Amino acid sequence: MRENRLKAKWRTGEPTFGAWLAIPNALVAEAVAQAGFDYLCIDMQHGLADYSQAVAMLQAISTTDCTPIVRVPWNEPGIIGRMLDAGAMGIVIPMVNSVEEARAATGACRYHPAGYRSFGPIRAMVYAGGDYYEHANDEIACIPMIETRRAIDDLDAILDVPGIDAVYIGPADLAITYEVAPGVDNPDPDYQKGLATVVSACRTRGIVAGIHSNAQVAPTRAVQGFQMITASSDFGAVTSAMRRELAQARKGEAAEGAKTLY
Repeated sequence: MRENRLKAKWRTGEPTFGAWLAIPNALVAEAVAQAGFDYLCIDMQHGLADYSQAVAMLQAISTTDCTPIVRVPWNEPGIIGRMLDAGAMGIVIPMVNSVEEARAATGACRYHPAGYRSFGPIRAMVYAGGDYYEHANDEIACIPMIETRRAIDDLDAILDVPGIDAVYIGPADLAITYEVAPGVDNPDPDYQKGLATVVSACRTRGIVAGIHSNAQVAPTRAVQGFQMITASSDFGAVTSAMRRELAQARKGEAAEGAKTLY
């Protein structure tokens, strides 16, 4: 089976950097995958891709060495299994707040006896190899999201559930439950303590701590001990670059760099 390069890099202890895909377009996915990120995550929760579009995006990412993962809409075994069958090498599962929800998430990502995933990896065997079944439980990354104060309070019990490879903080939803403004960061001491708690608890168990971020905050997250750091997004990069280039054009200043339209 194809090695999960993301999990292999996690084993080295070094941070990995990824990007988020909200635009439902295979060409965009292919172009971003060529940029050199360690992973790309197709967002089926808040992004705009449906199943067919997500499959095409997985195929586009497969033209590179970038590891394709998917954030499913919810902690539901049908969509988790379907995206794994389509070739996702990792699944990000929203709003995991309890031991029971963590068990449901890990079980959906693993074949018996580690879980209850149904067999039928149609595209996964094409992408990852004919021996997919024999190695999938080891290579697939199960990544529950820690997004609430309740999850922080129950973190030790959640992380003790077998089969969790990483947890991924949703900073905006987490901030809301701490009653502060949503965003990629907030100076509130309790909020910052919550982030540190996740990193510390993950480190003691050999689980990767991940977080949604941006290019400005990502270096701080690496210093804090996060190993899975989303540093960019297709929608955010497009809108910010367009605003910047329009402002530059209106100022009438000559730009240095590539002299090409594309």
